[in-house]
Amino acid sequence: MPEAPDHEVTRLLHEWASGNEQAITRLMELVYPELRRIAARHLRGERRDHTLQPTALVHEAYLRLARQANQAWQDRTHFFAVAARIVRHVLVDHARARQTVKRGKGNIAITLADSAASVKPLEVDLLDLDAALTALERLDATQSQVVELRYFAGLSIEETAGVLRVSESSVKRDWVIAKTWLRRHMLGKGAGHDG
Repeated sequence: MPEAPDHEVTRLLHEWASGNEQAITRLMELVYPELRRIAARHLRGERRDHTLQPTALVHEAYLRLARQANQAWQDRTHFFAVAARIVRHVLVDHARARQTVKRGKGNIAITLADSAASVKPLEVDLLDLDAALTALERLDATQSQVVELRYFAGLSIEETAGVLRVSESSVKRDWVIAKTWLRRHMLGKGAGHDG
C-alpha cells in the first residue's frame, strides 16, 4: 500500500493542531496502513498466542496520539517520530503488564542489524531493550533517537536525518554506534559508551 502523501499529512497535522477535530479522522485514514505495517513488524517476532495484535497496537497508539493535538507538528516525518515513541511505550506497557502475570515470558526477536549486515540478530526482551535505550538516552540522546526512529518508526536514514536535522552520514554513524552499544549493554559486556 502506498505511503500517504507528505503534503496531505502535513496539511492535516496543521489543521488538527489548529483545532480542527475532523482532521485527525482523515489523518488516521491516511496513515493507518503505515502504522499497521509498523505494528505488524514489531509483533512478528512474538509468540503466536500473543495477546496484543497489530490492530490493537495501532488503536492504542491512535488513542495516545489523539491526546497530542497541541503538538507543534512539523510534517509527516515528525508525526511518525512521535508515533514511534508512542508505539515503543505501548509495547513496553503491554510487556510490563504481561510480565506481572507471567515472569520470564515474552522475549521478542529484536533485529537492530541492517538486513545486509552479517551480525546475527539478538533475541532480547522488549523491557531489556527499553531499559538499554533509556540508558543510551542518558549518554547520547541523539543515538537513542536514531534507534527509536529507525527501529520503532521504520524511518529510512534519509527520513531520520530530516527529523533530527542532521546529515545522513551522522545518522549512519550514530546508527552503527548505537546498535553496537545496545548489543554490548544487553549482553552485559560493559556499559561503557562507544561514541
